[in-house]
Amino acid sequence: MLLSKYFMPIIKDTPKDAQIISHRLMLRSGMIKQDSAGIYSWLPIGQRVLKKISNIIKCEQDNSGAHEILMPTIQSAELWKESGRYDDYGLEMLRIKDRHERDILYGPTNEEMVTDIFRSHVKSYRGLPLNLYHIQWKFRDEIRPRFGVMRGREFLMKDAYSFDLDEESSFVSYNKMFISYLKIFKKMGLTAIPMEADTGPIGGDRSHEFIILAETGESKVFCDKKWINLNIDIDNITYDENLQLIVDQFTSLYAATDEKHDPSQNIKKDLLETRGIEVGHIFYFGKKYSESMSANVTLPNGTSTPVFMGSYGIGVSRLVGAIIESSHDEKGIIWPREIAPFEVGIINLSVGNEHCDLMSKKVYKMLKSLGKDVLLDDTKESAGSKLASMDLIGLPYQVIIGSRYSKDDKYEVKNRLSGEVNIASFENINSFLG
Repeated sequence: MLLSKYFMPIIKDTPKDAQIISHRLMLRSGMIKQDSAGIYSWLPIGQRVLKKISNIIKCEQDNSGAHEILMPTIQSAELWKESGRYDDYGLEMLRIKDRHERDILYGPTNEEMVTDIFRSHVKSYRGLPLNLYHIQWKFRDEIRPRFGVMRGREFLMKDAYSFDLDEESSFVSYNKMFISYLKIFKKMGLTAIPMEADTGPIGGDRSHEFIILAETGESKVFCDKKWINLNIDIDNITYDENLQLIVDQFTSLYAATDEKHDPSQNIKKDLLETRGIEVGHIFYFGKKYSESMSANVTLPNGTSTPVFMGSYGIGVSRLVGAIIESSHDEKGIIWPREIAPFEVGIINLSVGNEHCDLMSKKVYKMLKSLGKDVLLDDTKESAGSKLASMDLIGLPYQVIIGSRYSKDDKYEVKNRLSGEVNIASFENINSFLG
């Protein structure tokens, strides 16, 4: 991608109404534009990050055996009245009427709708187990939207829903999602700690939040210090193993959100009290929705029984802000390589210089041929502005042309995370790109 032909509206001054670093950096780097309180347009560079995160999630959810669907954003109020949540959910639910005066709502979550899908199509125990997921925009009318995409009103969410014949089977499904989430976050270059948590308005009696530690996190968390360097080979775990034993390995180390914290743990010397950001939440709620909505299956003996269910969410748009909160410096964002909008930024500091232009085009073509996402800054901005902008948007690697090394056909290759700069020939540039 050539920056001269790309829409990336960088803002040099820090927006006054942006309270936290992720909000400021997302606005400044041209990732988002605020349209109203808690509602944002996602611009090209932000949309690229959303898509990369979504693709990682889809891949691992598919690997776990879940099936992708797509449910609408607008839901019938009748389903929510049937489950008993329509009046209980609170003012966060945006309730509206259509032209026929029928009650509808902008979905804050999808338990009722997916239960209706299940009961309409699955009648026998032979259709179990089943896990359906989608990635869709949702709306919750927060009383005080703040912190940019971290606490917005409209947000992109991945939610999955499991259906099982009995409690034992439903715990197997719960554990699959537990492991799937650990795999997903690791693929994004994150360490997400599963912590026992409240179930909130979703309901149920088993729940874990997945938390990434960040000093600017919105909530207080407590965990064993061993979590910082915990090394379990999650990549090679398959979904047909006895996952309970693996889940027990992760949950054996103490970790809890503030509301679930046991104060008696405070005397332990290895306890870390810090702040964190929730990036995922899984729930087991048994027959809470299947009983109220008659989501039953027929057993071999001809009798009927309600299914056992679970719900599993990842805040996709929220995750973008959370990653920035945990990975940035005074210059800007530092993207993990797996979800960066572009993997490499090429900076031509001497646009119009025939030799530098040729060097830039040559390395751009070579990196593209290797399948790398590349952004070439071929604009006529000043050298200082180009370098600052590339640091701001946080691409993992920079290839710089136009310095004192260019006359010898050498390139500067900068690692954004470490700040290390290497001098490379054209032939060995790729060796410095991880």
